[in-house]
This record gives sequence, structure tokens and C-alpha cells, in this order.
Amino acid sequence: MRPKPTHFIVALSFLMGIVTTIVAYQLRDDPPASLREEAPERPPPVEELRPPRVSAVPTASTAAVSDRAIVENLRARDLAIPVDGVDRDDLRNTFSEARGSRSHEALDIIAPRNTKVRAVEHGRIEKLFTSKAGGLTIYQFDPTEAFSYYYAHLDRYADGLREGQIVKRGDVIGYVGSTGNASPDAPHLHFAIFRLTPARQWWKGEAVNPHLVLR
Repeated sequence: MRPKPTHFIVALSFLMGIVTTIVAYQLRDDPPASLREEAPERPPPVEELRPPRVSAVPTASTAAVSDRAIVENLRARDLAIPVDGVDRDDLRNTFSEARGSRSHEALDIIAPRNTKVRAVEHGRIEKLFTSKAGGLTIYQFDPTEAFSYYYAHLDRYADGLREGQIVKRGDVIGYVGSTGNASPDAPHLHFAIFRLTPARQWWKGEAVNPHLVLR
């Protein structure tokens, strides 16, 4: 005897209910990737902000290093001895000698009157000046206009010498004398080197010891 269709439908509905219940529990325990809520990413760590390192304030020794660097710069140029007939071994360091209440800050090169004075390096005649102390003087700028070479107590200038004139190393620019406050019995060239300020004023600068440069 065949079962009635009603019984079959009831049984099928019961089985479908069981399957639906199982699927529902699986979805609750392990939802599909499309329905999962992804955990938010952890923000990157914030870098620690530290103040920049500040170099230490230069000590007094820095100035000495700078002075040595200046001297080496000038020595590398092989400056000429500015007075004819004078050897490097004849030079005497008079840079730190006292002149009244001040330091000399120059080199006195003893030579007979009218001995030729020559440009120590290529450059430009910046100023021809007569002063009470220096007498007849010449201020020559080097090619970079970083230094000024100062020639003082001259007896006279070379013929035709003028301000703005370009001179070469070894050119005659004047003659040894004793003008200014120099003793008439001791003609000599007062020779100085100055590192110019950024303003490049011919009368102002930082003295450099010529003896260290020329020796």
C-alpha cells in the first residue's frame, strides 16, 4: 500500500528544517569572509620627536686653527720677498714687538734707502696714501680681495704707479725709505698683511703675521 503524499511532504519539510538549522549554526560560528568584520589595522608607531643636536660653541682653540689655516693659505701662494737683496733667512719677526702702547703687527725689513720694493703677489693697487705714521704707503689687494698687503715708509713710488693699477708678482712698486715716523737713520720697509672684512675697506682688517708666511 503506497504512503499518502501528505506524509511525504511532512517528512521532506522536517528534513529541510534540520538542514536549515545546521547551516544557521555554521554561519553563526564561522561567517563567510564577505560578512566578517575586519579588525582595524594598528596605527604606525609615532616617531619620537627629538630636538636637533646643536654644535658646541667653538672654544678659543678654534681661532688658533683658523689662523693656521690663513697662514697655510698664504704660504701656498709662495709670496715674494718684497725687498730686493733680502733672503728669507734675513727676516726678523717683529710682529709682536711693542710700538708705544700697541703691538707692531708688521715686519720691518731693513735695507738701504732706494732699494726696490716689489709686489709680493699679483693684485691691484687699491690705495696710495700718505699718513703721519706710515709716511708714503701702498695698499695692494690680492686677486681674491680677501687680503691687503701694506707697504709703508717708502721713499717714493715707482714711476707711473696709480690706484686701480693691476700689478704682477715681482713688479717694482716703490723704493725703501724712512718717511712717516721712521728714523731717518734706519730706512726700512714696514710690511703688513691684513685679512679684509666683508666690506673690503682698505684701511681695516685682521693682522696676519708676515714672518710666518714668508718664512
